[in-house]
Amino acid sequence: QVHLVESGGGSVQAGGSLRLSCAASGYLVWRSCMGWFRQAPGKEREEVATVDSMGRRTYADSVKGRFTISQDYAKNTLYLQMNSLKPEDTAMYYCAVLGSCSGGPNYWGQGTQVTVSS
Repeated sequence: QVHLVESGGGSVQAGGSLRLSCAASGYLVWRSCMGWFRQAPGKEREEVATVDSMGRRTYADSVKGRFTISQDYAKNTLYLQMNSLKPEDTAMYYCAVLGSCSGGPNYWGQGTQVTVSS
């Protein structure tokens, strides 16, 4: 059974940084596509970043140059390094396992809240 546990969220001022972690069990993070999504209040969930089994990364335009997705195979953990945070980055962040990066998520974590104040 796939189990994803996010951590690392919190409150930070604009311009600050956070690193989110997603510890996976029952699944190997390098096996297929994994990604980070976020959902702000009153908005639809959106894709933030993905990384496939070849290490190819994609980013939403709104986070390019500020966020970096990475994996630690030894720890079987997915990360999202978030720099230069903006108030509009405030959202619940979720990690997910996708069958392919062009498809939808098959498994979700419970989410971790990120709040950026101005």
